[in-house]
Amino acid sequence: MIGQSFFSQNVNPSTSEGISRRRFLKLSGGLLVALQLPLSKLAFASSDGVANEHANSPNAFIEISSDNTVTVMIKHLEMGQGAFTGLAVLAAEELDADWQQMRAKHAPANTALYKNLNFGIQGVGGSTGLSNSYDQMRQAGAACKAMIIGAAAQKWGISKDLISVTRGIVSRLDTEDTLTFGELAEDAASQTPPSEIKLKAPSEFVLIGTKVPKLDTAEKSSGAAVFTQDIQLENMRYAVVAHPPQFGAKVASFDDTEAKAVNGVIDIQAIPSGIAVIAKNTHAAIKGKNALKINWDSSGAEKRSSTQLMNEYLATTKNIGKIATSSGDVDNALKAADETHEFFFEFPFLAHTPMETLDAVIQINNDDSVEVWMGSQLQTVDQGVVASVTGVDPSKVTLNTMISGGSFGRRAQPDSGFAAEAAHIAKTQPKGIPVKLMWTREDDVQGGRYRPLTVHRFEGALNDNGDISAWDHTIATQSIVAGSPFAGMIQNGIDPTSIEGAQEPCYDLSDFRLSLHTMQNKVPVLWWRSVGHTHTAYAVEVMMDYLLEKGGKDPYKGRMALMPEHPRDQGVLKAAYELSQKDKPAKDSARGIAVHRSFGSYVAQVAEVTKDSNGLPKVSKVWCAVDCGLAVNPDIVKAQMEGGIGFGLSSIFHEELSLNEGGEIAQTNFDSYQLLRIQEMPKVETIIVQTEFPPTGVGEPGLPPIGPAVANAWRRLTGQMVTRLPMIPEVKRMNMDA
Repeated sequence: MIGQSFFSQNVNPSTSEGISRRRFLKLSGGLLVALQLPLSKLAFASSDGVANEHANSPNAFIEISSDNTVTVMIKHLEMGQGAFTGLAVLAAEELDADWQQMRAKHAPANTALYKNLNFGIQGVGGSTGLSNSYDQMRQAGAACKAMIIGAAAQKWGISKDLISVTRGIVSRLDTEDTLTFGELAEDAASQTPPSEIKLKAPSEFVLIGTKVPKLDTAEKSSGAAVFTQDIQLENMRYAVVAHPPQFGAKVASFDDTEAKAVNGVIDIQAIPSGIAVIAKNTHAAIKGKNALKINWDSSGAEKRSSTQLMNEYLATTKNIGKIATSSGDVDNALKAADETHEFFFEFPFLAHTPMETLDAVIQINNDDSVEVWMGSQLQTVDQGVVASVTGVDPSKVTLNTMISGGSFGRRAQPDSGFAAEAAHIAKTQPKGIPVKLMWTREDDVQGGRYRPLTVHRFEGALNDNGDISAWDHTIATQSIVAGSPFAGMIQNGIDPTSIEGAQEPCYDLSDFRLSLHTMQNKVPVLWWRSVGHTHTAYAVEVMMDYLLEKGGKDPYKGRMALMPEHPRDQGVLKAAYELSQKDKPAKDSARGIAVHRSFGSYVAQVAEVTKDSNGLPKVSKVWCAVDCGLAVNPDIVKAQMEGGIGFGLSSIFHEELSLNEGGEIAQTNFDSYQLLRIQEMPKVETIIVQTEFPPTGVGEPGLPPIGPAVANAWRRLTGQMVTRLPMIPEVKRMNMDA
């Protein structure tokens, strides 16, 4: 049901304070449409543990200015994934706007208006940005169009049926008269939104499913785009923080004499996360930080090395953990098998390393209101934590979401630790003084919030026909959400992010068991692009490929035979395989295949691998097929597949975050935490498998299949089965041992 207009509620979405329609129009020069939109049932429990169906909530999304531009309020963080363009296309489609007049900007932090319909809070993750907004943004566009037509009908004194809208032009069907959106904006503001909305059928789409230029490309290319680092305010101070060298350590004492002597250093303060140095510029702040002499109390710190942790995890997986999924009788099937194969898969900690490190600008005003500028992925959480630290009501915290140079999960902290750090620093400074907090690359690499270290143990069995007769899978990893506001996700002791991608494989395996050991350590972890799928896809698909080979099965046909009840998995697998068959194999190469579904999307990839001059794996080409339902913007879909492939290759080839003896992080910057180099990026050819389903996520699903596809190709090329990542150092070790 469409509710009353934004103006009739007399509410400013950014401040929740009263504002007249006339004053708003003077300020914005146009129309702002707000809608009452139906929400899906949300998986959040009440105090008695029963899920509640949240009430409808007003959502303001479209602004039409007198200059005829249409600006869409984007409720999710634009971090390079195409949120501005994808969501604006949805609104523009139903509005029948011309793409050239479309603009996008971040919506203010306001949970009531801009919640994620899957989460119930404002924020984005799990590739839900476009999928949760698909109907919502289209309804916003359609309602806005109806109000414009109503205004035109009044202006011309004719029936609405005699009016059409095409590419942003409102036309009379009985004459040649036309009007623009801008000319009708003020009159449209007084229209009552329609009580019923009819959305277009897919066959009527003009923009959805077509190639349109990204809305943020020009500004980012020219340098006009404003990131948090670009924020410059009067009398602004700059802060960096000295963090403990071990996770769980605390400040025992510190000497800041030499740090205070650094030219430009203004203040030095102890805060919960370390020692903050506040200065007139970033250079002085960093120099002051380096001059600090700190005695750390490591009595409660994590002192185990990565090797020790890995060995503990390996030993733990030899026993069955808490059962997540079980069918058939795995133990008897293993005993009765003609042959069994056991493997352990080892995955290291991984850092997110977005191009833009964590940064924020915060100012506590004289009236105790707080304003924050940051690339927030979970606005509701960040806004609430800043309010808690500064001791004000959340309504007094204005959070300006800034475009960010990547995130990959790093800016979506369940406890909002970074925003809390900024707020603690701001509290130490005079009111009215803005502070810019910046993490260096060293802070980024060594500051925690990693993909968890993980071990998988598999025992698979084959019968005398070479068929898989048993599948026993045990995972040992650290929970991402335990102890956080998202701990309610844990059910029966199982964190779903630890096992996703392994719990419900696309294969028909009658005797199947998956169990989980939730490990404990003090290394802070966080969801990392594609979360649990990053390791489960690799382990499952490499093990599957190996068992098919041992059973004398073709890797493609064998997989297809095991998924008779999964047509979408079969669809992408078939598409990727057939796409790869159009190209002749490169000399001295092998190809590997993998398929995986995540975040509602289905992806299969074929990777062609050769040896480089040093005898190490080199990926020459990847063929990718994706079924993400309706592809709203095919170019963005393909770009996300390519980006996911590059991100995934980087992680399986090079990336490893390790703890030395004593628990200190060994890596510091890109010289020791190596990423994929540009010459290592293969050619990628992507095909989109069109289906009738609603759109699903594409930001993460391109990543999981690439690792196993490459590993499977490498095993076929060399006979080496890589079960310990990263692959390049592991292959070097194998070659030395050979």
